[in-house]
Amino acid sequence: MHITLLCVGKLKEDFLLLAQKEYLKRLSPYARIELVEVREESLPASGRAGALEAVLKKEGTRLLERIPDNCVTIALDRKGMMLSSKEFAGYLAELGLRGQNKLCFIIGGSAGLAGDVLARASLRLSFSKFTFPHQLMRIILLEQIYRAFKIIRGEKYHL
Repeated sequence: MHITLLCVGKLKEDFLLLAQKEYLKRLSPYARIELVEVREESLPASGRAGALEAVLKKEGTRLLERIPDNCVTIALDRKGMMLSSKEFAGYLAELGLRGQNKLCFIIGGSAGLAGDVLARASLRLSFSKFTFPHQLMRIILLEQIYRAFKIIRGEKYHL
């Protein structure tokens, strides 16, 4: 399986970079993971009408340009569908059985995702009713993808 993580912004904190590196290493036997980062816009300091929408539009344009061809697109959205880890594993397994082996997960920036990016998604996925920093969400997503592959293969997760 080929999985693209399409993310707004770069990881800067060492602890997040280490966690990302660890999960990419753990995932290497199961899938080819490609990280694609697009530039994050600065959020406006004022509540000027339309400023937030302008940020979403700019980031959204960058994201849409980088979605690979012929892939299943999954947008992380706090208003999306919530799945358990087993349900998520089942979803990935079903995609694989249908020959859909190219996936693209999209993680927005601080402002979220533009409507046209959400509309492009095959699935809008939520991990919780909580709001998480988008940098941390990348690590949580990598962990859940790793867990899903362990579930699919019937392998023990905790060593």
